Amino acid sequence: MDLKLEVVVIPVSDVDKAKEFYIDKLGFRPDADYPIQDGYRIVQVTPPGSPASIIFGEGLTTNPAGSAQGLHLIVTDIEEAVRELTARGIDVDGPFHDATGAFHHAGGTHRVPGLAPERTSYGTFASFADPDGNEWFLQEVTVRAPGR
Repeated sequence: MDLKLEVVVIPVSDVDKAKEFYIDKLGFRPDADYPIQDGYRIVQVTPPGSPASIIFGEGLTTNPAGSAQGLHLIVTDIEEAVRELTARGIDVDGPFHDATGAFHHAGGTHRVPGLAPERTSYGTFASFADPDGNEWFLQEVTVRAPGR
C-alpha cells in the first residue's frame, strides 16, 4: 500500500496576507481558493517542483497561527536558493549545519554557520518564516540516500 503525503495544513491569521507571501514572494503555484462560506475558506498552493501542497485558510485547523514548525523544502543548491529568497525580500537564516553533523536541532541550538563539512547531502540548512511565524527550512540534497 502506498501512502503519499500530498497536503499539509498550516495555520495562518490572515489568509490574503499568507496567499500574497506564498504565491507572490515564494513563487508557489496557486491551485485553489474556495471561499465556501463565511469563516470557511480553503487556499491550496504548491511549491515549484513539489508533488505535495500546503493548504491554509479559515476554519481548517484549531492550531494557533504560526505554530507549524519544521516544514522542509528540499533544494539542490542551498546557496542559490538563499540568494533567490533574499532577492525576493525574504529574511533567511543560513546556510548552516548542525554541530552534531546530523539533522538540525529545534529552536536554533547547535547551529554552525556555513555549509556542512564536505557539503554532504542532507547536511546543510537555511530557515525562514512566513508572516505568522510558521517555520520553514531549506535542506540541501544533492545525492539521495538509497531507496529515496
